Formats: sequence, C-alpha cells, structure tokens
Amino acid sequence: MSSPAQLRPRSDALVDRLRAGGHEHEEALGELHALLLRAARFEVARRRAALPHLRGDELDDVALEAADDALVAVLAKLDDFRGTTHFKTWVYKFALLETANRLRRRDWQRREIPLDAEDWSLFATSAGSPAAEAERAELLSAVQHAIATALTPRQRDVLVAVALNDVPADVLAERLGTTRGALYKVLYDARHKLSSELARFGLTPAGA
Repeated sequence: MSSPAQLRPRSDALVDRLRAGGHEHEEALGELHALLLRAARFEVARRRAALPHLRGDELDDVALEAADDALVAVLAKLDDFRGTTHFKTWVYKFALLETANRLRRRDWQRREIPLDAEDWSLFATSAGSPAAEAERAELLSAVQHAIATALTPRQRDVLVAVALNDVPADVLAERLGTTRGALYKVLYDARHKLSSELARFGLTPAGA
C-alpha cells in the first residue's frame, strides 16, 4: 500500500521548492500561479451562466486577478500547510474563494445598491405552526420598526444594504466613499443599537 508521501510526491516537492530560494523558488511560483489560474478559470466557467451580463474579457480579468490574490494568500499561509491533504486541494480553496468574491464584487459594480428592504416577505415563511408564524411576523414587524426609528440614516443604509440585501462590504464602501473599517464600525453600532431597541420589546439579541 502506498504511503502518504508516495501519494503526494508532486505536492510535497512543490511546497519544498516554494520554501526554497533563488531560481527554484521563482519556478515554483510560476507553477503555483498556473495551478491557481486553472482553478480560478474553472470557477468562472462554473458560474458563467449566472453572469450573462459580464463579457468574456471581464471574466478573464477576474480569473487572473483572483489567481494573483490567491497566490499572495497561499504564500502568507504556507507555513500552515501540514500535508494532511493534497497540496493541490489545499491551494484550490484559495483560488475558488478569491474567484467567488471577485465575481460577486464585479456583479455588484453594475447594479444599483439597494438601501431599502423592499420585500420583507422574503424573510417570512409558511413553515411551522400558526403560533410560530404569528411570532415570526411580530418579530419582523418589531425589526422593521426599530430599523426605521432607532437608527441614523447612515446606520440604516449600511445595515439594510449589507445585512439584508447582501451587498459586499467593499463594494458598498467604495460607493459611499469610505473604508471597509469605517463601514464595519457603522454596521457594528447599528446592530448594537438595534439589539438594544429590540430588548425594550422583550426580544433578546439571540432571538432577534
């Protein structure tokens, strides 16, 4: 029966070369980038049908940028690789995550940022008993009221866009002319204020 080292000779060798220096390291970087680019292009192709408005050259740019970012991320985390899985499998995750994030951001760049929770019915379900449905409807009503009355306009816009309409934080920060850190501070304050307001109605933060 093959040993783990025999099952992963290429992966382990690539890791060793990435940790080396000089020409060997540079060659290993090229191999790793090519590997990440293949993974990024695979993810782009897999999601292509859901992004008909993006041109082919835009998708190529996304794959290349995702591979570049994934390369930086892999090198930063290289010491965390312990060989418990195939190195190719381990690095693929970086490429797939970067590609998904970049496609999501690129998709939002052409869309209007929704700052209103237009359809609260999306949060309602018909599952459960009539009592459970009534309780959920009461909760949603309390949340709507708290968002409308307890938050500042800025807090309301950020909370609704990020938490309810799933707008990527970096996209919203760019549109609002601020930073991700500042945006997260607004979001944190909004959630804290919202939880406090709901507590006045006997709703715990966990329940809300």
